[in-house]
Amino acid sequence: MSAQRAASRLTDAPEDDATGSASGHDPPDTSAPGAGKEPAQGPPSTTRALSELAARRDRIALILTATTMIVYFGFVLLVAFDKPLLGQVIRPGLSVGIALGATVILAAWVLTGIYVVWANRRYDPAVEAIRAAGEDS
Repeated sequence: MSAQRAASRLTDAPEDDATGSASGHDPPDTSAPGAGKEPAQGPPSTTRALSELAARRDRIALILTATTMIVYFGFVLLVAFDKPLLGQVIRPGLSVGIALGATVILAAWVLTGIYVVWANRRYDPAVEAIRAAGEDS
C-alpha cells in the first residue's frame, strides 16, 4: 500500500463513537487543570540549571550502578571460576564464599545509602531551589 493511500485512509477513518474518536480511545480529560496543554517552558537559566542537575544525578547514578554491578558480577565470576577459594574456611561455620556473599549484600545497602544521603543533601535542595526560581519568574 502506498504512503498516500495509507494517509488518506487515516484521514478518512470513520468516527466510532459519540466523542468523535476514531481510535476507540477516550478523549483527553479537559476538566483537569492544565489538561491538554504543553508542558511549561521555564526561563533559560532554570532550564539550564535543571539540565545540569539531571546530568549530575545521572553521573552519580551511573557510578553507583557500575560499582554495584562490578561487586555483584565479581562475586558471580568467583563462584563460577574459583570455587576452591570460596570454599576455604575462615573459621568454623564461615567460609570465604559466605563472607563475600554477605559483603555483596552489605555493599548494596551502603551504595543505596550513599545515594540517599547525596539526594537528601544535594539533589532535593537543588530541585526545590530550581522550582522556587521557576515560580518567581
